[in-house]
Amino acid sequence: MEKQNYSKAIEELEQIVAEIENQDISVDELSAKVKRAAKLIRICQTVLYKTEEEVNAVLKDMQEEQLPEK
Repeated sequence: MEKQNYSKAIEELEQIVAEIENQDISVDELSAKVKRAAKLIRICQTVLYKTEEEVNAVLKDMQEEQLPEK
């Protein structure tokens, strides 16, 4: 999977959606745009999943630090 950050992926995805909604692309381009959109969605999902894992790990660490010692 190519290295791309979330913001750039979302920006490109929004551009593709706008082109499709405005019918600014030909039928010939449509298949390529849909495939690219699917790839961008996978990139975003991966980034979000990793971020969720990192946040959950930090929250877990914070909870463990707050537990009183026995």
